[in-house]
Amino acid sequence: MNWLTAPRWSPYVAGIGIGILSWLTFLISKKALGCSTAFATTSGMIRKLFQGDQVAKKAYYQRIGLKVDWQWMLVLGVLIGAFASAVTSGTFELLWVPPLWVQTFGDAPLPRLLVALVGGVFMGFGARWADGCTSGHGISGTLQLAVSSWITAICFFMGGILSAWVLFGLG
Repeated sequence: MNWLTAPRWSPYVAGIGIGILSWLTFLISKKALGCSTAFATTSGMIRKLFQGDQVAKKAYYQRIGLKVDWQWMLVLGVLIGAFASAVTSGTFELLWVPPLWVQTFGDAPLPRLLVALVGGVFMGFGARWADGCTSGHGISGTLQLAVSSWITAICFFMGGILSAWVLFGLG
């Protein structure tokens, strides 16, 4: 059972687990594994608190629904699982600014938070525009051999490499 408390798991074991989870989601729910719709749903539920039932009348929210479903619970489970894993492995710590950022840009938290916020907004916009996120396209779509998902996954990697190169340089 020591592997459960290890700070890092084998990417092969994690990949097999994600593959099995993907099979089960197709088998049980007849839907692909994905996370970004849960964030859009949460946004709609928060808007509904302030704007009432008119939010649920919007075409987008009628299509995805404003309810807590299995994908929403998956995201919650990922957050709880990540926290539990960090605590049990002894690697949990609160950091406003990660060490690589400090080394490259300094230790001021505000620029780091602004970059994270802007990056998150772009990622969210991109996920809705592409009708799926990295898990939706990169895992479920490629598993189904969808050409659009393979192209999207390749672009994810290219964008990540380019972003790392721009932010942190080649060296």
